[in-house]
Amino acid sequence: MGALGMGHRFALGVRRPRPVHLMLPLLLLIIMLAAVWAESRDYYDLLGVNREATTREIRQAFKKLALTMHPDKNPGDSSAHESFLQVNRAYEVLKDEDLRKKYDKYGEKGLDEQQGGRYESWSYYRYDFGIYDDDLEIITLDSGDFEAAVNSGEIWFINFYFPRCSHCHQLAPTWREFAKEMDGVIRIGAVNCGDNNHLCRRKGINSYPSLFIYRAGQKSERFNGERSKDNLVRFSMQFITTTVTQLWQGNVFSEIETAFSLGLGWLITFCSDTGDCLEPRTRQKLAGMLDGLVKVGWMDCASQEQLCDSFQVTSGATALFPPGSSLDQHGSVLWLNTLDSKEIYNHVISHLPDLELLTKESFQSKLAHHRWLVSFTFGDRNSASHEYKKLLAFLRNDHIQVGRVNCMADSELCQSLYIHKPCVAVFKGLGIHDFEIHHGKDVLYDIVGFARDSVRAHVTTLRPDNFPSDRKEPWLVDFFAPWCPPCRALLPELRKASIQLAGQMKFGTLDCTIHHNLCSLYNIQAYPTTVIFNGSSVHEYEGQHSADGILEFIQDLVNPSVVVLDPSSFTERVKGRDEGQIWAVDFYAPWCGPCQALMPEWRRMARLLSGQILVGSVDCQRYQSFCQGQNVRAYPEVRLYPGNTRQQDRYMSYNGWHRDAHSLRTWALSSLPRASVDLTPDSFRSLVLSGQDHWVLDFYAPWCGPCQHFAPEFEVLARILKGEVRAGKVDCQAHYQTCQSAGITAYPTVRFYPYLGTRRHEHSGEHINSREANSIADTIRQRLQQLLPRLQNNLKDEL
Repeated sequence: MGALGMGHRFALGVRRPRPVHLMLPLLLLIIMLAAVWAESRDYYDLLGVNREATTREIRQAFKKLALTMHPDKNPGDSSAHESFLQVNRAYEVLKDEDLRKKYDKYGEKGLDEQQGGRYESWSYYRYDFGIYDDDLEIITLDSGDFEAAVNSGEIWFINFYFPRCSHCHQLAPTWREFAKEMDGVIRIGAVNCGDNNHLCRRKGINSYPSLFIYRAGQKSERFNGERSKDNLVRFSMQFITTTVTQLWQGNVFSEIETAFSLGLGWLITFCSDTGDCLEPRTRQKLAGMLDGLVKVGWMDCASQEQLCDSFQVTSGATALFPPGSSLDQHGSVLWLNTLDSKEIYNHVISHLPDLELLTKESFQSKLAHHRWLVSFTFGDRNSASHEYKKLLAFLRNDHIQVGRVNCMADSELCQSLYIHKPCVAVFKGLGIHDFEIHHGKDVLYDIVGFARDSVRAHVTTLRPDNFPSDRKEPWLVDFFAPWCPPCRALLPELRKASIQLAGQMKFGTLDCTIHHNLCSLYNIQAYPTTVIFNGSSVHEYEGQHSADGILEFIQDLVNPSVVVLDPSSFTERVKGRDEGQIWAVDFYAPWCGPCQALMPEWRRMARLLSGQILVGSVDCQRYQSFCQGQNVRAYPEVRLYPGNTRQQDRYMSYNGWHRDAHSLRTWALSSLPRASVDLTPDSFRSLVLSGQDHWVLDFYAPWCGPCQHFAPEFEVLARILKGEVRAGKVDCQAHYQTCQSAGITAYPTVRFYPYLGTRRHEHSGEHINSREANSIADTIRQRLQQLLPRLQNNLKDEL
């Protein structure tokens, strides 16, 4: 149909004129065909990227299209707006990991129709969009990789910016020059707070640009000076705390031998009146770049002439002494003929000893009892292989050893592990079969973060020989493809969840690009697909890609809060409900994007309503005719069936804008009969101050947002304490004098008025600093236990 709409021309009006009533339907058909073609175009094709594209590549592709397709650049093209809307929608979906997963799995029908419905001006895309996307020295971080980066052990200097901020654009050229200056010394990053609003708010960013230094395990440091390149360099250099040692006759040999004993080499610059000597700043830079691998020192040959002569140095020079080299035999010493820090770094790193080579003979014994990060290589080794030498230093304190396997020489070993291409894997000290492969970025900070997380987590890379087909224990299995960005984003969340559920559930990942048959056996059609195998039952996870979402889903499997309804149970339990029993029901379709977004919130709401309102769900894809019979016309359809059984078919539909658990809970609770009472000044005096009941009061104002938010929670509290403590509400706008006499200075205020056998006064109420029903109830019950002896004594005195 799509091909017909675009590939054939309709010669309207070429022959004899046709009646208008025939022409109009034909025009409508052409328009519909064009619309179907536009909607059916693959989002990846629209942007001109492949399905493996990173978020950065997607942004770059979209910007290129925006600069040529934007309606501002095509004022005479009536179709420009609709065409660009399609491209904009594709970008908005594919840049978001959750939306991208839904699109990959369900296509457009799994998305909210409003996504990508508006776009910015042409000048925004030309000048403001993705400021640092094309700068190789600047790493653009987002909420998915920020924490792993700043906790990797490297120093990060990060620029938090906003695309429309003029000061951010003024800084950009300086930030680029600074990044080139410090490349390899520290990591230079950027965070677009327009795309990562939640991350920036969480980090306390409230002005732009904001520049912060991050070091693992330490508080971040803000830069507040003039934003010149020299000032930025000076500020960042103070965080490179690696010592540059001045060597002289009294310490040189002990310093060198101590370093050699630790497996560290020495980079020494000899300073003389002639020749070349590294500047102090360059020495400090190299000390930071080579930290943990090589010690950096300098020697003043003017005052240490005899010592320099012993090194056969007669003028300024710089040399690398690899670990284990002999100081009196210079064959192993590398003399460097450059003053450039990057060139020196590259020379040094390439001449350091390689990672330990593991072979088929040593592999099993080495990995039996120790934790290892292993690099699997195939043939030629690239420059990244030299960078891997730094892993030794980064992971030394984590007690993770680092080695390599040459899969060309040990192909049988690699094939037995189903490793067919270069990769990095963590072996957890439990033998050669308990390992996890790294599928993140091939950069040190990402690999280091992965290694540290993986050894603490309980996620195993699955293969046919260890796949839990018998399922004697509960397993969570993530079926994924390494090229899929949402898959890669989910992996660290799985590691977090596995730590929380250690001993209760096992976690594994299966690469469907390698194990096609196994994935086909379980009918895996989109990535990632996360499945929980619990005995004979199988449950596909549909929540958010987060550890908390996974934990909530598993908790709900163990103790379901939502009743799964079919036509029979709906008729029996909802239609045939007892008097006073209330049901909230979600009619949904699994392919529907808004339905998927609602699922975790619906489960959370059900837990919050436990014991008060019954919560259920109906799968309208499975029971389509039944849902049509219930007059369900769109998904999700949320309904409340009240407790008045004389009108069993009566229900209320939820029409609220927000579908979060709290908003839904507030709406559901509004259907319950009130358990609290409204108090006037007279009833406050007669019932609370002069009465013989315990009271808990909510002092509020109708215009107060937090008061409205707390109101349903107070009703829950009133039901919890029913029969023990009475609950009342005082409107402080209507009864200002009463609230003022009671000392109320903020809304809402919760006060507890216990009855102790005597008349109470306005200020006798005890303030309770909580807005959570169960917490308030616990506080009141504990207080009543403490006051019980006093109440009993007062009653005895009255008798």
